[in-house]
Amino acid sequence: MSNKLEILKDYQKAASKLNRLKSQEAEVCRSEDGEDKDTVVIKPQFGNEMNHLNKECEQLNMILEAMDASED
Repeated sequence: MSNKLEILKDYQKAASKLNRLKSQEAEVCRSEDGEDKDTVVIKPQFGNEMNHLNKECEQLNMILEAMDASED
């Protein structure tokens, strides 16, 4: 089993990548027809990868919380 520092680094790496993908996903594309410039179109691109990273972050967070609880 990995030590707490390694798990924390893995969590930070996954969380950072998830945040980066969320930012990329949120980039907006304006309507190309020019009629409605207030329309924002969000094109899903990273759904599966974001779901995987989200689950990984949740699992790593649970491990870290359990490790913290066992130290008390």
